[in-house]
Amino acid sequence: MDESIFISKNFIPKEGRVVCESPSNIALIKYWGKYGLQFPINPSLSFTLSNCKTKTSLEYSPRLEGQGRFDFLYDGKIKKTFENKIEEFFERISPFCPYLENLFLKINSKNTFPHSSGIASSASAFCSLAFCIVSIEKRYSERMTEQFFFNKVSFIARLGSGSGSRSVSGPLMIWGENEFHSGSSNYFAVNYRHKIHQIFKNYQNTVLIIDDRIKISSSSDGHKKMTKHPFINDRKNQAKNNLKIILDAISMGDLQVFIKVVEEEAMTLHSLMMSSQPPTVLIKSKTLEVIELLKNFREKENVPICFTLDAGPNVHLLYPEKYKQEVIRFIKQKLVYYCQNHLFINDNVGLGTKLLDFKLI
Repeated sequence: MDESIFISKNFIPKEGRVVCESPSNIALIKYWGKYGLQFPINPSLSFTLSNCKTKTSLEYSPRLEGQGRFDFLYDGKIKKTFENKIEEFFERISPFCPYLENLFLKINSKNTFPHSSGIASSASAFCSLAFCIVSIEKRYSERMTEQFFFNKVSFIARLGSGSGSRSVSGPLMIWGENEFHSGSSNYFAVNYRHKIHQIFKNYQNTVLIIDDRIKISSSSDGHKKMTKHPFINDRKNQAKNNLKIILDAISMGDLQVFIKVVEEEAMTLHSLMMSSQPPTVLIKSKTLEVIELLKNFREKENVPICFTLDAGPNVHLLYPEKYKQEVIRFIKQKLVYYCQNHLFINDNVGLGTKLLDFKLI
């Protein structure tokens, strides 16, 4: 594929405002390790979430001589700590969105979930920002199809956050080239178009906040360590095999196989971090205790619940909707005491990013 297809013509938009909201996502097959400019070393598969999302408002106007590129506000307040990352993002996307050089942007972003909650806030934040930016382009490009629009949003989001490429749509997204799903790409994520068994419709995701402190090591640093990891080739093969197995399980409604693969992927992720150089340990003792309690509950009560982890200590519980009451009761009786301030967040699979408002000023 030639990424030049995503290079837009230059134009000077009128003043306007675009608002959208983008959910986070939780990976079932993990993306860990990248090369080049945000390309994954292995394909990944994720559930798009519904309630844990970022709402972004983007006001744009002609850029005056000597004026900066943007102002960034988080929940209405200037947030200087995010500016360097956003500036880097704009540098990366400028060849593909040259019209941004003509604009001054006022960005106001807000999450529906705590920033350090184990939910991928960078994914939802960059996907919502990308959606706003490409929406401006779409207004001035009569030939842009809906499919190309979503592909470019995912492509642009990827340049800010790799996992952000998967938040554009749902309920299941694949990012990374593979032979099991036609149209898959390293450049952008695609919606899984084959059969999804009814049991996975409206699947539940409850996040247990074990530790809400900012991680000692960023995901970006962890991805970089994978390039020289001694197990990198084994990981590529494992991810490829697990992707095929879990796609079959999702089609057939095989919860036993689904659970096995999801939990293996979660533990592999942290094993890779702990065996990198230098090692990174983000999992906590409470994380392991919760996992043991969950396994005992699953076996004793015959509830098909499983866990997964992102690059942090917090635990994501995944289970069919019909078991929700039993699971919430179990959390309140046994697991909430392991959570920081007894905090846990309920969510379910969703359909991706939405445009809320677009108007010219």
